[in-house]
Order: sequence, then C-alpha cells, then structure tokens
Amino acid sequence: MKPVTMFVTSWCPYCKQALSFMDTLKSENPKYQDIDIKIIDEELEPEISKKYDYYYVPTYYVDNVKLHEGVPSKDIVTAVFEKALEN
Repeated sequence: MKPVTMFVTSWCPYCKQALSFMDTLKSENPKYQDIDIKIIDEELEPEISKKYDYYYVPTYYVDNVKLHEGVPSKDIVTAVFEKALEN
C-alpha cells in the first residue's frame, strides 16, 4: 500500500468536501479503511507544504506523485484510494 499525503486548509470548503468523500468511501468500502493518509494543513505546517509543488487545496499525493489538485469529486477520491492500493 502506498502512502497518501493530502494538503488542506481549515477554511477551504473543497477540503471539507474531500474529507466528507473520504469518510463516505471508507464506510462504503472496507478495503479503504487501512489506507495511510497524512493530512497536512498548509497553514499549520508550512515547512512541509513548501517542499511540494502545488497551488490549490485539496491536493493529493500518492507515493510522492501528485494525483489531484483542486476541486474534488467522489470519483477523484476513489481514484486516489485505488492508486494507494496498487502494488
């Protein structure tokens, strides 16, 4: 399983939406329960955020490869989870 890094801000409505999609997907599909997701608030941890190349939040990296940046959808979050499960 590959690690997932997610960048967010506390005030971002799309981040809240993405987190909701993640919760829904985990409750609908048990195989997603064990995915290791490190959620980083770029305002609280700027030293980490500055090491990554992105502009919008939420942004997902899987195994340090950017998969998505910006407005999420349930399908996008599903694709991130599926990529994390690949060997």
